[in-house]
Amino acid sequence: MMKAAACMAVAALSAGLGGCAAAPAAGPTRGVSPELAGRIDAALHRGTGYLLAHQNADGSWGTAGRTKDLNIYAPAPGAHHVFRVSVTSLCVAALIEAGGERADPNVAAAIDRAEGFLFAELPELRRPEPRSVYNVWGHAYGIEALARMYARRPGDEARRRLLRELMAQQVQFLRTFESLRGGWGYIDYLEKTKRPTPVNVSSTTATCLVALREAQSLGVHVPAELVARGKEALYRMQNPDFTYIYSELMYFYRGKLINRAPGSLARSQGCNLALRLWGDGRITDAVLEEWLDRLWDRNGWLSRARKMPIPHESWWGVAGYFYYWGHYYAAMCVEQLPPARRARHQARLAEILIPLQETDGSWWDYPMYDYHYAWGTAMAMMALHRCRN
Repeated sequence: MMKAAACMAVAALSAGLGGCAAAPAAGPTRGVSPELAGRIDAALHRGTGYLLAHQNADGSWGTAGRTKDLNIYAPAPGAHHVFRVSVTSLCVAALIEAGGERADPNVAAAIDRAEGFLFAELPELRRPEPRSVYNVWGHAYGIEALARMYARRPGDEARRRLLRELMAQQVQFLRTFESLRGGWGYIDYLEKTKRPTPVNVSSTTATCLVALREAQSLGVHVPAELVARGKEALYRMQNPDFTYIYSELMYFYRGKLINRAPGSLARSQGCNLALRLWGDGRITDAVLEEWLDRLWDRNGWLSRARKMPIPHESWWGVAGYFYYWGHYYAAMCVEQLPPARRARHQARLAEILIPLQETDGSWWDYPMYDYHYAWGTAMAMMALHRCRN
């Protein structure tokens, strides 16, 4: 699983950047108060400053250089290539959406460098080794970045054609590394076969389905049977109350804490969104709002897992890396609601995320080498961006 953060002072950061990170122009706020809209813009400005200050020379974000006594399984070098491509994809998407590149040439230059990295590295993404299928995260988030890059220069049809080709390639990779029963997981715990054995993870499957919907919306062919199998995998992991078990390996262990409603709090956001985007009429506005309200009301104990170094060590088996992933997809769930029903959710989401920003402008939820700062910052920025639009 992937995610991101750090610490320094805003004044020092601004000085270090020479004041180059201009705040994004304020967009329409609809139901969000002007005071809260200003705080959102200030947080996005600081987040943008963090990303500009921590971009690698090759245009990417994240490294394997910050280690601790306990690190997740990451067979080198392939896993780290996947992590870097994945978090760079998220950072590109965040800067395009919320970085204010029209107001600041430094943001545009950072995006250009990162795009060059993705053009070179996305086609090279591979499965790190038989047990590890981390590459599916890179394919999914790569599609999301490419989709946002597609809208960046609307008059350049040659560039758009290349972007569609790259998206189609990533779709094919997701087809190649689909589980034998449909859906996607990130570790093959069983037979380690060429096509991964059925170790589907609900959050991973949701991530891939959301990305595939973005690709399809831009005219990229997405095989209907690939989507149908992914949806069926989610249905096998879905409970009647729209909670989702962690993975299919736990199919007969639905009573375990991680598979019950509190353990599914973050997962339900992404899984409900994925099914809704692919036409599941059972995921109504009422279902989305019920789970959004649960996320806001029970955020304290979900946040308890943030920054814990051992996966799933918090209450109800929650891992730190659930946190910003869940809020990112929750923000997209808010977008699915009628405009008149969004404002209170946007306000509650913003009031949760803004105080969690670190002194250096980043957000992070789970320590993982040096990648977590990038993914946490990118996901928090994209969530906040949706609070003011």
